[in-house]
Amino acid sequence: MARRYAGMSQTDLASRVGVQRSAVSHWESNPARNPSITNMQRIAEVTGVHFEWLATGRGPMAVSEDTRLDSVKAAEGLIVDDNLEMRLIRALRGAPVAARIALVELAEHLSGPRKLSPKD
Repeated sequence: MARRYAGMSQTDLASRVGVQRSAVSHWESNPARNPSITNMQRIAEVTGVHFEWLATGRGPMAVSEDTRLDSVKAAEGLIVDDNLEMRLIRALRGAPVAARIALVELAEHLSGPRKLSPKD
């Protein structure tokens, strides 16, 4: 339900959580295999549902806009007022977990102290 609520395919959710599509299929099968707590936290985050609802079925399903704005991640996002920086953040958040490290290392490399070449 969380995946469908977010309008994601199994492949989309798998990519955002950092697992194989078959893992999502197993979570949704009958009888279902439960994701790890870490994966469940990531599922709740990327689909916009409450962790408690996802884990137990209790409480409201969707995270309200007020809750989103009160979160630390949302507060950090509000500080970003540069369009390029926001694009970079969105790309990082949308990347598969395995690719995030490479993206961060690339950004760090490119932003590191620049050495002057003999021609400079």
